[in-house]
Amino acid sequence: MHPYVIPLKALFEKHADPTQAAPMKKYMRDQFDYLGIKSPQFKVLFRQFLSEHGLPPVTDLDRIVRELWPLPQREFQYLGVSLMSRLDNQLLPKSTRIIEYALTHKSWWDTVDSIAGGTLGTHFRRFPDMREKYLTKWRASDNFWLRRTTILFQLGYKNETDFELLCDIIRENLDSKEFFINKAIGWALRQYAWTNPNAVRKFVKATRLHPLSRREAMKHIEE
Repeated sequence: MHPYVIPLKALFEKHADPTQAAPMKKYMRDQFDYLGIKSPQFKVLFRQFLSEHGLPPVTDLDRIVRELWPLPQREFQYLGVSLMSRLDNQLLPKSTRIIEYALTHKSWWDTVDSIAGGTLGTHFRRFPDMREKYLTKWRASDNFWLRRTTILFQLGYKNETDFELLCDIIRENLDSKEFFINKAIGWALRQYAWTNPNAVRKFVKATRLHPLSRREAMKHIEE
C-alpha cells in the first residue's frame, strides 16, 4: 500500500461510527458500505490529515486513487475525489486516465457528479486536446455515467460554456430512458439559464425533451 494511503486509511477507520453507517448506506440505496463518517466530520478529518501530511505529489495520484477506490467503504472513494479536487490545477494531461477510472468504477451520482462538475471541468479547461479526445469517446459510450459526465462538465463555466456543444450532446441523448441522463440534461440547462435564460428557453421550446429534463430546465425561468 502507498505510504500516503496507510495513515489516511487508519485515521478514517479510527473514527468509524457503525450507528451512522447503516442509515448512510440506506440513503444511498444500499449501493455501498460506509464507515459512518458524515460530511462535516469527514471535512474536519481530511483537513487534519492534510495539515499533518500535506498533499501527495501529483505523480503519485494515480496509484493512490487506485488504492483507495477498491476499499469497501464509500468514504475512501470520497477521499479519492477530494484529493483529485485539491490537485486539479496540477494534474497532467495523462491524469485523464485516472479521472476516467474513477468515473467508471463504483459509479454513482455522488462521485460522478463531484468529479464531472469539479475536477474534470478544470482539467478540460487546461487541456483542450484531452477534452476533444475524451469527449469524442465518452459521448458515444454505452456507459451512461460517462455520457452524464459529458453533459455536466461545463456546470461551472457560466459565460465560457460552449452552449452549442452542450445542445449537441443533449440531442444525442434525447431517446434515453435513463433517469440519470434526463436529470443531467435538465440540470445542465437550468444551470446555464442563470447565464443565458433566453438561449435555454429557445432550445427547450425547439427540442423534444423528456418531461423531467424540460421541467428541470425551466424551473428558475418559469419562476
